[in-house]
Parts: sequence; C-alpha cells; structure tokens
Amino acid sequence: MTDVLSQGEIDALLSALSTGEMDAEELKKEDDERKIRVYDFKRALRFSKDQIRSLTRIHENFARLLTTHFSAQLRTFVQISVASVDQLPYDEFIRSVPQQTILNVFEPYPLEGRFVMEVNPNIAYAMLDRLLGGQGEAFNKVDNLTEIESRIMSQLFQRTLETFTEAWSSIAEFDVEMDDMEVNPQFLQLVSPNETVVVISLSTTIGETSGMINLCLPHVVIEPILPKLSVHLWMQTKKKEREPEEIKALEKNVKTAPLDIKVELGKSEITIEEFLQMSKDDMIELDQLIEDPLLVRVGDHPKYYAQPGKSKNQLAVQITDVIEEVDDDE
Repeated sequence: MTDVLSQGEIDALLSALSTGEMDAEELKKEDDERKIRVYDFKRALRFSKDQIRSLTRIHENFARLLTTHFSAQLRTFVQISVASVDQLPYDEFIRSVPQQTILNVFEPYPLEGRFVMEVNPNIAYAMLDRLLGGQGEAFNKVDNLTEIESRIMSQLFQRTLETFTEAWSSIAEFDVEMDDMEVNPQFLQLVSPNETVVVISLSTTIGETSGMINLCLPHVVIEPILPKLSVHLWMQTKKKEREPEEIKALEKNVKTAPLDIKVELGKSEITIEEFLQMSKDDMIELDQLIEDPLLVRVGDHPKYYAQPGKSKNQLAVQITDVIEEVDDDE
C-alpha cells in the first residue's frame, strides 16, 4: 500500500527541494533503482506460490499413503514425510541426484509426458533386503543388480503408483503405468535441460536406514491441470449428479431392505412377585379393548393403526389408518 504523506511532511519536502537540500533528479534515480529486480531466466519460476502450496498438500497425503503402503509391504518401521517442494531447471535436478541411483519413470495418462521418482540407493536396497527376508540392511550395489532383484524392485515401485493416483484423485484422475527403471540419470532425458520442473523431496526412514525419495514433475507435463491446483477451486466440493441407472439401482436396493415391524396387542403392568408366580393357563389382562385398533411400529416408531385378522390361515393385520408424523420442532 502506498504511504500517504501528511501536510507537514509535504511542506517539509517542498521546502527542501526549493532550498536545494534535496535533488529531484536524485530522488527519481533512486526510485528507478528500487524498481529493478534481478531475474534469472535459466531458473524461470513457472509455478505460483498457490500451486506450490497445493502440490505440497497433495504430496503430504501421498507421503501418508506411502507410509501405510510400505509398512504393510515390508513389515517394519516406515516413516515418510515431505521435506521440501522446489521448482528448478531439469538439468539442475539431474545434477543433484547420485550418479548411480534408482530412477522409476512412469507415464500419467491422459497427460502427455513422463514423471520420474528417484529413490536413494540406501532406501531402495533396504526395501529389497527386507522383501528377501533380511533385516532391512542398506548395501549399495546399483551397478550389478541381478535380473531377479531388478524385477522385484520394479514390482515394488509399480505398486506405489496406486497410492500416487489416490493422492491426486481430488485434482485429476490418472491411469499411471511404469515405463522404465534406470540407474544412471545421464541416460534419462525426460524433458529439455532448461525446462522447469517441480521436485518434491520425501524424507524416508526404513527401519534403521534413512534417505530421500524425490518426485520430479515437469511443468510442461502437468500444465493442463495447473488451473485445478488453485486453492479456491481445489477446496470447492463438487456435487456429483447420479445417473438414472444409479438412482434406479439405489431405489431397488432400498426397497428390498428388510424392516422390523411390530404389532402391539396391548400393554399391562404386573409386579415381579406376580410374574414369578405365573404358571400355565394364567391370563394377563391388557389395557386394550378388543374393538380398539392395534398400534403398528416400524422399528421403534409408531406408523400405522390396524385391525387383527387372518390371511390364508395365517395371523395377520389389516392397515386401517396412517399415523401422521409430527416434526420435533413443533
């Protein structure tokens, strides 16, 4: 907000300019210098703060889902949380990861392009050792993975894509498929080197081993769904309209649901002593006259009046009146 000068400050400023204590050109030069801001075109900030906040919330949910998933799979202590969410050039991301690591490349249909999940070797091998019956020890042997170990690891991370899809379900529906698993980042050309990507770093602990899992999402790939990352759009609850077939199926299921119906012939009160002394052929007098209608309850709610009778040699009641429901507020 622009500061508003008081009348006294305006008079003092005019006086200083007229006496030569201040130079108008110098003030203008200082004002122009304040407007200049250094901008690095190699690190173009293409994600707004609003979108970064939304991405953080989505992947905090992803981290929780991933913690539950790996805990069940590995049957050991697992803790995963979002450490940071940054946007940077793709080339800088590639240079920041180890020369030998686990790179899981997957395609998020219907988006065009690929995402990559980089898993620190210590974390990846702790998971592998645990799956093969070990204690979850970290041993780095990226360069000589056997075919069986590669297969097991690929299947493990393939299943994590289901949790990724679930975490994004409030924004977009993805059909995610694993495309490839690489160990050398130099062989992975996801997008052009200067393309802006957002990197979500997940701090991960598996048993006694700690490391990072990094998700790399290129701007050019998720650009079609960026408007949905706006907080006010994300927080809106969209009312889903049911199809006519769904409504009919729902009505059918409701109509076939069983109901507990009771018919009260009457009531009576007796003492415990009278109850204990009852024997066969004793009679209990009810407070209901034979010509009075019977009360029919649906569940515990009185619903109808009826009269007793028989239908096909079975005891039955005939509905004679409907009890009008009264609102509780009245």
